[in-house]
Amino acid sequence: MNSGEKIKTFFKEVATEGKKVDWPSRQKTLRYTAIVIGISAGVAIFLGALDLLFVTVLGKFFL
Repeated sequence: MNSGEKIKTFFKEVATEGKKVDWPSRQKTLRYTAIVIGISAGVAIFLGALDLLFVTVLGKFFL
């Protein structure tokens, strides 16, 4: 089997497996996206607050 045949077979198998995947609905995708954005924003706020706290505390010691 030459390289061209192997590549062709590979892509046929990828297409076949892609049809077997149970894709989430649009509503689930939007819900999961909102959850990820919410958690990311929460972590960013938490880390920003910690950074502000450390800058303030260390600023009092070194200034």
